[in-house]
Parts: sequence; C-alpha cells; structure tokens
Amino acid sequence: MIWNLGSINIDNFYEVPHLPLPGETLAATGFGFGLGGKGANMSVAAARAAARVSHIGAVGANGRWTRERLMEYGVDVPHIAQLDTPTGHANIVIDRQGENSIVLFHGANVELTEAIIGAALTEASPGDFLLMQNETNGQDYAAETAQALGLRVAYAAAPFDAKVTEGLLGKIDLLILNAVEAQQLEEATGKTADALGIADVVITLGAQGCKWVSDAGEKHFDAYPTEVVDTTGAGDTFTGYLVAALDRGMDMDGAIDLALKAASLMVARRGTADVIPDLKEIQDQFGL
Repeated sequence: MIWNLGSINIDNFYEVPHLPLPGETLAATGFGFGLGGKGANMSVAAARAAARVSHIGAVGANGRWTRERLMEYGVDVPHIAQLDTPTGHANIVIDRQGENSIVLFHGANVELTEAIIGAALTEASPGDFLLMQNETNGQDYAAETAQALGLRVAYAAAPFDAKVTEGLLGKIDLLILNAVEAQQLEEATGKTADALGIADVVITLGAQGCKWVSDAGEKHFDAYPTEVVDTTGAGDTFTGYLVAALDRGMDMDGAIDLALKAASLMVARRGTADVIPDLKEIQDQFGL
C-alpha cells in the first residue's frame, strides 16, 4: 500500500498564445479548473495504476469537493483534514506548444500537523510505501516515522528545495527528480546521483526519457514518442505509476517502462489529475 503525504490544489488553467513576458497583460483564449497539486496527481496516478493509496493532506472549506473527487478516483481519503485556511491552488498558463508557467499558493497544504501525519502512518504496515514531494510541510517527521515503522520511502524532490532535500537524503530509499533538479542537488551537495547513498535514483529527462542510477550502475530508458499538448502533471503521473508498480511487485525496469508509457499518454492531454490515464488505457494503447 502507498501512503502519500501530498498537496491538494485547485488548478485554474488559462490557455494563452505565449507565456507572459514581464509586465505584459495577456488575454487568455480559454479557461478551465480541476483537481491538482503534485500530491493529488500522484495519488490519482497510483490509484489508476492499480495500487491502493491513502492520501495524507489538508484542504479548506472551499476544497471539500477535491476530497470527494479523490475518492471517486479510488484514493482513500480518511486522512485528509479540513482546516480553517484556504485550499491550496495553482494558476497555470499554457501556451500553444504545451509549455506552462505556474503560480502556486500553498494554503492548507503547509498547515499539516504531526498528529495528522502520525495518525495515518500508525495504520501502515512494514513494506508499505511512504510517498512525498515538496508541496507540503512535515516531510522530515513523516520520513523518520516511516523508517521506524519499516516503510519504504519514495521522495519526488519537486518543487526543488536544496535544504529540504539534503535533510532527507539519509531517510529515503527512492529519489525521483528531473535533470534540472539533479543538477541543483549536485551543486548543493557536491555529490553526483551515484554518491548520494540512496538505493535508487530516477532522473527524468523529458522527451529523452529517464535514467536509473543504483548500486548496479546507470541505465537509460527512452521515452515513448507522442504529440505533446500539455506537460503539466506528466512528472507526477510518472512518479505515481512508478511507485505503484513497485508496490505491486514489479522490478525497477518494468516499473520505469510502465511509468514512461503513462507519461507519454499524459502529455497528449490537457489537464492534471482529472485526465491521468488508467492502467487499462495503457494496456490497450501499447497492446499489453
């Protein structure tokens, strides 16, 4: 099972001719909203990848519908607290090439208490996964608690924060980050991915696929070709599918391949959690 300490956001989408320049007022050509946040995206992806996932997070009164939406997508929600603070939200502008720019308000996502996190993890079993990213507070406490309980800790180091990531290096089993974040981490620590003391490091490379760094060395995986419509949520989809596949007993090669397939379908769609592909779609698309 996967216990995901993760953000829950309301995503507002604005379609624009190009990403705004400094000082520029730009009229949007389209608007939409939906469920988002890196944490929610990962929970939905993991659930759609046939894993059981329980989300640990918080929303405000204006975000009660997000909790219901997660439940509709197969995510366990008893450990999503409702707090007296606004739900996190993101304003996302997307240009005609599918590139995006995002302004994020953390809201309830950074008001989590140790009591909320601890109450969830006391229900976990040895061998379960704790999944985390950087859009909430409480990662250090959660990782220490998970270690004590015999959980495997997977951490997606995004949005990147060198101080937070460095503090977690001795407490995680699987690190997922993109090429820019990997470079930033190397600059902050003076260590390459193979010298971090982490059993498995997966570095996503966009259209070039990803690489897996472990004690056995480094292995590259090619991306599956696709028409890019919107890159928002692709990395979260990859992470959710990767951890779900490992939780279901797949080896790393198979898990990475499945995650790349899921990401290739995701970038061909516009949206975030609401359009993450499910396992049957991937099986049908790739003849599995």
